Amino acid sequence: MGQFAIGQPVPRTEDPRLLKGLGRYVDDVNLRGQAHAYVVRSPHAHARIVSIDSRAASAAPGVVLVLTGEDYARDGLGFLPVEVQRKRKDGAPMVQPPHPALVKDRVRLVGDYVALIVAETYAEAKDAAELLEVGYEPLPAVVSTAEAIKPGAPRVWDDCPDNVSWYAELGNRAAADAAFASAAHVTRAHLVIPRITANTMEPRGAIGDYDPHEERMILHVGPQNPHQQRQQLAEIFKVPETRIRVVATDVGGSFGMKGGCYHENVLVVWAARKLGRPVKWVSERSEGLMSDDQARDNITDAELALDKDGKFLALRVRTIAAMGAYLAIRGPMPPVNNLGTLAGVYTTPAIHVEVTAVFTNTNSTAPYRGAGRPEAAYVIERLIDKAAAEMGFDRVALRRRNTIPPSAMPFKTGLVFTYDCGEFEKNMDMALEMADYAGYPARAAATRTRGRLRGLGITNTIEQAASPNIESAAVRFDPSGTVTLLIGSVSHGQGHDTTFKQILSERLGLDTDLIRLVAGDTDKITYSRGTFGSRSATTAGTALVIAADKVIAKAKKIAAHVLEASEGDIVFAGGRLTIAGTDRGIGLIEVAKIAYNPAKLPAEIEPGLDETGQFLPKVPNFPNGCHVCEVEVDPETGQITVERYAVVDDVGTVINPLLLKGQVHGGIAQGLGQALMEYVHWDHGSGQLVTGSFMDYAMPRADDLCAIEVKANAVPTKTNSLGVKGAGEAGTVGALPAVMNAVIDALAPLGVGHIDMPLTPERVWSAIRANERRRA
Repeated sequence: MGQFAIGQPVPRTEDPRLLKGLGRYVDDVNLRGQAHAYVVRSPHAHARIVSIDSRAASAAPGVVLVLTGEDYARDGLGFLPVEVQRKRKDGAPMVQPPHPALVKDRVRLVGDYVALIVAETYAEAKDAAELLEVGYEPLPAVVSTAEAIKPGAPRVWDDCPDNVSWYAELGNRAAADAAFASAAHVTRAHLVIPRITANTMEPRGAIGDYDPHEERMILHVGPQNPHQQRQQLAEIFKVPETRIRVVATDVGGSFGMKGGCYHENVLVVWAARKLGRPVKWVSERSEGLMSDDQARDNITDAELALDKDGKFLALRVRTIAAMGAYLAIRGPMPPVNNLGTLAGVYTTPAIHVEVTAVFTNTNSTAPYRGAGRPEAAYVIERLIDKAAAEMGFDRVALRRRNTIPPSAMPFKTGLVFTYDCGEFEKNMDMALEMADYAGYPARAAATRTRGRLRGLGITNTIEQAASPNIESAAVRFDPSGTVTLLIGSVSHGQGHDTTFKQILSERLGLDTDLIRLVAGDTDKITYSRGTFGSRSATTAGTALVIAADKVIAKAKKIAAHVLEASEGDIVFAGGRLTIAGTDRGIGLIEVAKIAYNPAKLPAEIEPGLDETGQFLPKVPNFPNGCHVCEVEVDPETGQITVERYAVVDDVGTVINPLLLKGQVHGGIAQGLGQALMEYVHWDHGSGQLVTGSFMDYAMPRADDLCAIEVKANAVPTKTNSLGVKGAGEAGTVGALPAVMNAVIDALAPLGVGHIDMPLTPERVWSAIRANERRRA
């Protein structure tokens, strides 16, 4: 490809391979002698398992193994862990139910794990599942987050009578209460943020293998964090981590959903160890809808206190967050970890938040693109629009009046976050100009002449990225002068092969064709936390810079010896090491070759050119931006059309503008999807999953979006040497409130003040008709 630098729009180097069908996803991996697994799942939302008769299934053609919860308990395997521990309101430890890979006494959701059948082929395993006789005694179930916390609701767990797993409180209650007592105006909103699911292009899959020679279990999987999965598997199997190897394949999307160790990962490894042969499982789409970790599912009551001039005085938020029937490995994180986004880019001095986490007879919830950030951004930005309407303020002017100025940095917000830098008002000014905000009234008037409604939504959002966790990178020169770059962060669509090569190419002056990237194999990569929370460019990128700088430092020593100069006189630039003030020098590749020739090295220099860098951020960074969305609504059908979309993002130093735009576009699509159509729904009577296929679960398509204009307002952060901030979740964080505000703005002339998402045509039409009846 050539030599490229940070800031260039280099096309993704991985795309030719993927577009030619040469990707290597889980289903592309086939090991010699592998068997195939099928999971038998519960058809009930809540039931007691009375009996399991596996004799007919075990005797079915091709079946080699049938495993149940009794086998799991008999083998002494552990439960799936939970990374974060919280407390209940009375200070007691949170309710953390046991979470085995197969249950043996009771099922607690449709899709719960009852048995594993392994056969020579997948079809044989699936056919045998029909022969497994399971006796169930149905029990009352609760699938509604609102109903779960009410007195008398069915108990998901007998020892948790109120269905409350944990409670969290953040902020200053006394300061917030005092501000509300003196406020000239209080705006209130009841907001329902429904459950959605990732629906990654590549469904989950896993292949377990067992090496009897080394007594090691091997898992081939598409993860975000191989080392974490190795650690979790070691805990479940109660063996040293060295007895586990996790090998990452290509990952066809994750968005947080593949961030934890799933039951199937445990089951295929367990089965492989018992059989002494590989065992493969790949999810069907409908199976994923009933077994993947899902996301969001919050009910929030929020209040914003303002003085008579529109200054924000305080914010109070109370949220009920659904955890599902079990706590996912990272389940307790999203409702709390990113609540600082509630402060937004505003000067609100006092904020108080309460979160109550409840069990329901549904899938577990876990991080999904944004992981609490879009929910928090929606709460504050929806309140601001509502306050502006109630008090008669222009919504842009109200935001401007309360925006944190650059001169206030570093700024300690009223909730958790301390911002190091940002130009929030400039973001908004740029976005409004891009959106032709001045021309909006004329466009709205023209729309009305066609019998339609037009609305515009504005959101200023900020998020936390790159939380303090270890990340590593290694730069390994070969004796021929080529380079292997080993990264712990795993790509699931971000373009790591491109961006990390760009960073190394600029740092070392190397042609990217000389660089090979390796990621995701715990036997090859130094311990890393992986890919999540918009952290890869910050953490892995900085670790790569550290490793590259170590390479340069050692190369200077070797060059000084070869050139017979003082090490202090050696200057490195553009891939060459030269004696300062002269034209005498040597290329880095030649130095690398010399590094592997001991005869040419002095005794005090260790042979080889192989360096590792590790980076642990001391503080997170704060990507921010402004989204402006413009929509049309047909009042006769409720159909919504997104007409214009402009976004300005501050992600610090932009490594690759082309990839940045791709990340923003994808994030906007997912935010828009939740706002307009996506919704996981269960029947409240039976607990059955209604949205069990793409016939019922709507996904955004290309024609649901318009052209999206993206610009950067880069304000580099000093929290890392590259100056980068996270980018992967920014689109989703801003899109959810922007689209919602735009549609509700369009409906305002009809007297519709609020509709909860998703804003399906039926919901919009019904809201319009209901308001007409009230007015009649």
